[in-house]
Amino acid sequence: MTTQTLPDAGTITMYSTTWCGYCRRLKTQLDSAGIGYTEVNIEEHADAASLVESLNEGNQTVPTVVFPDGSAVTNPSLAQVRARLS
Repeated sequence: MTTQTLPDAGTITMYSTTWCGYCRRLKTQLDSAGIGYTEVNIEEHADAASLVESLNEGNQTVPTVVFPDGSAVTNPSLAQVRARLS
């Protein structure tokens, strides 16, 4: 498994791809809500793809979101992200 840097408090790390509609939707919602995030394209970073696989039973499912406490969720709603950051 790859070493992971946790996001700063109040922000998330979102693992995504350029072609993922769910990723684009979540980014738009995060931008509108003023929630900061770092986006990592798993097609450009093999270590990120490995991390996503480890969090999703071997699948490269995106968006996968990692929170400052180290927990992760796959394809969350904006409400789920807000609740986890509160």
